[in-house]
Amino acid sequence: MRCFPVLLFLFLPLRAWPQTAGTRTAEIEKAREEKARHLIPDTVSKLEAQLRRFRDEKYPERFTTPANGWGAKVGGMVTGSGFAFGPQYRRRDFFDGRLWFRGSAQISIRGSFKLQNEWVLPHLARDKAYVSFTGSHHNYNQINYYGPGPDSEKTGRSNYRLENTNTELLGAIRPGRHFKLGIAAGYLWMNVGPGSSDRFISAEKQYPPPVTPGIDRQTNYLRNAVFIQHDTRDNPGGPKRGGNYLFQYTWFDDRKLNGFNFRRMDAEIQQFIPFFNHTRVFGFRAKTVLTEGNETQSAPFYLMPVLGGSDDLRGYRPFRFSDRNSFVMNAEYRWQVFDGMDGAVFADAGKVFPRRGQLNLSNLESSVGFGLRFNIRNSTFLRIDTGFSHEGFQVWIKFDDVFAQRAFGAALAQPVY
Repeated sequence: MRCFPVLLFLFLPLRAWPQTAGTRTAEIEKAREEKARHLIPDTVSKLEAQLRRFRDEKYPERFTTPANGWGAKVGGMVTGSGFAFGPQYRRRDFFDGRLWFRGSAQISIRGSFKLQNEWVLPHLARDKAYVSFTGSHHNYNQINYYGPGPDSEKTGRSNYRLENTNTELLGAIRPGRHFKLGIAAGYLWMNVGPGSSDRFISAEKQYPPPVTPGIDRQTNYLRNAVFIQHDTRDNPGGPKRGGNYLFQYTWFDDRKLNGFNFRRMDAEIQQFIPFFNHTRVFGFRAKTVLTEGNETQSAPFYLMPVLGGSDDLRGYRPFRFSDRNSFVMNAEYRWQVFDGMDGAVFADAGKVFPRRGQLNLSNLESSVGFGLRFNIRNSTFLRIDTGFSHEGFQVWIKFDDVFAQRAFGAALAQPVY
């Protein structure tokens, strides 16, 4: 009988535990039901709701990039021209898709205009090669010019008119999944004249020919180029991972004056590093442009490399620095604010210089800033950047990605296009 209290002590908890557990489960279920009756659905701001609708309805795609037929072409004109708009016509169904065509005409709010057309045979040699023919005409009536060299003054701002017509035939092969090799040949007709701005002096009145070669006379060029690209980016329009490595060499043959023959080398490296399931991305770029003539000849000022503007030194005005050679680096950190929009912070550093031996990391100009990226199908269709430098700040609204690549061929070797 002495063991009875012990057995009773052990038995009573066993009878009580199921009752306590059942009561607790019922209380939890009751609390869940009560909470469900008072749930408030997640709400988004009016801005986010409109942006989501804008994305889901695919308005930009339907309006600006139709697969076939008429659409609108927005932006894409030289920085400083102001907002540009015009019609475009695209066809990718000629001969069952074996021939593509694209043509456009634009005018900006400041009176500049641009005409372009392109014919492409995209699927040659079982998609291992393609050929394209392009033609374009540009008339930019007020391009900034601050004088040559890295020591040019902010107060030395002037402007000039640049008019050119370009034709080009390009052929490329794809020997591997990520490689592209190509050659290009074209002709460039040039005309430079007084700028139309009533705020700033015309360039020829401020900078004499010995300082600014080509400002008093212009020439025409036969241009030939070779290029190679290794591209592992997941999406060139808004990359989140991979890299892009480009090298091009271009010969400019002065066909009119025989006084401005030169050669130009373009080299560019891009690398993108994602993390947190590709919702965060580090983007890096370094590129250089080197020109070379002989003792008596060099590139004219309107074909020299330039820095400053929405695509390189974003804290400076467009075309703020100009010289025979340039070097620039960009670093950008992007994070997803919500689906369809990314935030960004960035840092830029670069310089122009007269001699190739000055290609180094000394005496760099720099800028920092922040921005937004609006995406359609993971490609940037609109970006807004604010850049800061010791010369002030600049706000940019552009319809492309800051790391977007210019066209291959001789057109790549043309600062203003």
